[in-house]
Amino acid sequence: MAVDKPKALIAWSSGKDSAWALHQVRQAGTFEVVGALTTITDTFSRVSMHGVREQLLSAQLAAAGLAPVPVRIPYPCPNEVYEAAMMQALTAAKATGVTHVIFGDLFLRDIRIYREDRLRPIDIQPIFPLWDLPTDALARDMIAGSLGAILVCVDLKALPATFAGRRFDAKLLAELPPATDPCGENGEFHTFVTAGPMLSGSVDVQVVGVTERDGFAFADLLPKPPVCELAGAGAPRGVAVGFATH
Repeated sequence: MAVDKPKALIAWSSGKDSAWALHQVRQAGTFEVVGALTTITDTFSRVSMHGVREQLLSAQLAAAGLAPVPVRIPYPCPNEVYEAAMMQALTAAKATGVTHVIFGDLFLRDIRIYREDRLRPIDIQPIFPLWDLPTDALARDMIAGSLGAILVCVDLKALPATFAGRRFDAKLLAELPPATDPCGENGEFHTFVTAGPMLSGSVDVQVVGVTERDGFAFADLLPKPPVCELAGAGAPRGVAVGFATH
């Protein structure tokens, strides 16, 4: 007789760490991942901090087989407003039987403690499948595992703006400054996943520009037009980036 698995949400940023955490959890088969909890800055209709358009998030979640659970916040957003919106979403999820939330955090203990403290009052358990894995080996495992990703946000205190819009690959890892974490865990960069074993197909995108704002460089992504459209429209604006392996 089959035993029901605990229901979990995954804290989904659209980036590589949450995607790889999903992959690890699915491989383990311990939880039924029923949705992706994503903070959306409603003012811009983009994933908070990453700056990814909702349109692309929707395509990515469809490929991941995840139901969207958006947490909508304004810009600017005081912390108490963010926490209230997040708690409302988590309480609603709890009412549907969700007992766990999966996070892609790697080693920042203060962030882990914050998450544990916020979830404890509503009796939801946090899960950290990537915790304390060596990030240099983890980054290379992701790349070797056919994960495709684009750097969509770069902290200009850590990296030059030219890193925004680049692929997360071995060449990029080799060119990171020595003080930069290979997974960007200290906030040096954030990514958008376009391919990998957690997706049923690739999310083909093109970089249409890079904008600097508030000390960060953001690569703006749009869906890559189909080949038939490109043939009739001439060269696309920006740099086309696609991953066809998944």
